[in-house]
Amino acid sequence: MPVNPVRPWRNIYRRKSRQIHVGNVPVGGDAPISVQTMTNTETTDVAGTVAQVQAAAEAGADIVRVSVPDEASSRALREIVPESPVPIVADIHFHYRRGIEAAEAGAACLRINPGNIGSEARVREVIAAARDHGCSMRIGVNAGSLEKYLLEKYGEPCPEAMVESGLEHIRILEDNDFHEFKISVKASDVFLAAAAYQGIAEATDAPIHLGITEAGGLTAGTIKSAIGLGNLLWMGIGDTLRVSLSADPVEEVKVGYEILKALGLRHRGVNIISCPSCARQGFDVIKTVETLEARLEHIKTPMSLSIIGCVVNGPGEALMTDVGFTGGGAGSGMVYLAGKASHKMSNDEMIDHIVEEVEKRAAEIEAGEAERPAAE
Repeated sequence: MPVNPVRPWRNIYRRKSRQIHVGNVPVGGDAPISVQTMTNTETTDVAGTVAQVQAAAEAGADIVRVSVPDEASSRALREIVPESPVPIVADIHFHYRRGIEAAEAGAACLRINPGNIGSEARVREVIAAARDHGCSMRIGVNAGSLEKYLLEKYGEPCPEAMVESGLEHIRILEDNDFHEFKISVKASDVFLAAAAYQGIAEATDAPIHLGITEAGGLTAGTIKSAIGLGNLLWMGIGDTLRVSLSADPVEEVKVGYEILKALGLRHRGVNIISCPSCARQGFDVIKTVETLEARLEHIKTPMSLSIIGCVVNGPGEALMTDVGFTGGGAGSGMVYLAGKASHKMSNDEMIDHIVEEVEKRAAEIEAGEAERPAAE
């Protein structure tokens, strides 16, 4: 993240990690924090899985994970990978053959725990397949599936047990001279996950995949993820992330970007700043924002839009956005462009007009010919 000398309180200093690649996506080092999701279709349903991958990619997913639990799924992966616009991670748990098959099928990364797939010889076979096919790996430690010996040692899932598990898996890969890996130490408990991630961040320079696992439904899971991932990202920990929700994978991508946007770590699409509305509002703010969110989903260019119901905070918020609308009286409000009052617009026509202004501004930014300076 660029250092802001004017507002130093906005600076986040990211932990220094080495960089690996998941296909053509760099992870770690100075690369942007990538956003991931996972399909929830049957992998053997090739058409359904490809459609879900493509929808996630259109929403902004940089990487998509697909479960490979059996040989039929490995075969399906051979058809899925060529149709994917983004790198595919193959989710492998216990069977080493699935890891080999996934690498041969073109997966860009294997999500695997080396210690769970059998003998050292089998681990070496998977590593050889990954190396031969340009695959990276993600070590995926999870509080719900810790090794039995660690549960016996510590009595329960705890940060120390999760870090020890991660370091043991790292040792196996490094002993085999394989270093193209990232690591996650996920838990559904926000405190446990945060502590484990802090511990592993101090113990290795491997890129870190963030996640609060099994976070819940759209609302509860979004809140848990925002608290857990937001705090870790604020501390500079995290090189790639997945928001785990019991919801459409597209929603995971959207929430992931909103978390990154809130911290100034990644920008994509229109950032709408809007008030919660009250009796002072000059138009229906809630309905307007809901409509604009849907109408502006196609905009990928990073930009800001303020929708404020009255003049108490409206002009001040508009000073800092590319496009703004502030409610006034007599059925109309003020349109702001690049922070300056531009013209009045009737409430009845404002949605179409705002969409037009946002699209115009996005085109200017993309063309690099903006006549108005973008708001900071």
